[in-house]
Amino acid sequence: MSASLYHIELPGFKLSYGKVQTVHVSYQIFGRQLHTAPIVLVNHALTGNSSVIDWWSEIVGSGKAVDTNRYTVIVIDIPGNGFDENVEHLIYNYQDWQLSDVARVFQLVLSELRICYVHVGIGGSIGGCLLWEMVVAYPELFGTIIPIAADWKATDWIIANCHIQERLLKHSSNPLEDARQHAMTLYRTPQSLRYKFNRELDTEFKVKQWLNHHGVALKKRFTLPAYKLVNHLLATVNAARKYEENILKALSNSNVKIRVVAINSDGFFTAQEDRETVKLLSRYINITYQEIDSIHGHDAFLIEHYQVRELLENYLAEVESKAPLKECV
Repeated sequence: MSASLYHIELPGFKLSYGKVQTVHVSYQIFGRQLHTAPIVLVNHALTGNSSVIDWWSEIVGSGKAVDTNRYTVIVIDIPGNGFDENVEHLIYNYQDWQLSDVARVFQLVLSELRICYVHVGIGGSIGGCLLWEMVVAYPELFGTIIPIAADWKATDWIIANCHIQERLLKHSSNPLEDARQHAMTLYRTPQSLRYKFNRELDTEFKVKQWLNHHGVALKKRFTLPAYKLVNHLLATVNAARKYEENILKALSNSNVKIRVVAINSDGFFTAQEDRETVKLLSRYINITYQEIDSIHGHDAFLIEHYQVRELLENYLAEVESKAPLKECV
């Protein structure tokens, strides 16, 4: 199954810090024709893109957990991520941006497509953080959101690691490769690397070869401006920024169902942070919590296909096949 890459231009887009610029956005649509089936929005991860049937092929597709025979699946590229391969669409003033600005861009794209209601939003890592930002800014947009390995805020740990990433991106002689190698160690765990390599040697330790491979691979498909942008966006996550960092207050106008999925070994977006959020909200918000059991850390949502598939199938079963279709007037 393939899809076309569509484009929308947003002239005069005003950022949170006041700067006005033209923003170019690309997106893809999979599955059922628009406005004929429940809509599922999938938000991609940090260095991901709108081609969800490639990077999440075990989860999204015909007969998969996110079944393209049943749903209309929409995936929007974070503006400036370079997936459209047009250098003129890259964003160089990345420090002017916040993830909340991306949330507004996504809503404008949905509005352009005459979508006023998304039955389910699914996102891993920064894609899940973006769901939190969107549901606070647009409390009636979603029926259900499923943030996976994500949080409504950037913790000190996230901010610290984004700071190190930025220094690598600014000062390294091989910025993309070095930053990616550093990031890969954060996305996995010591147990995961032991399971994968067990100190195996070739001409050198295989774990070093694996890290080198990921650094080179990212350099081939990503650009330095794009990586600087998305790394910066990750450090700005704060869905309750306008509500004195009170996430309960931020969600007071929303009836959304929130299905939080954490990973018990995640050392990046830790399960403990999600547990605390769910505990805080559970008396007032329709929210549930489940964990993926894995040794693989943050990347488990891209590795533990069986567990992710089972969780999503159960959550999506809550969406009636004849759910009302709402189109903007």
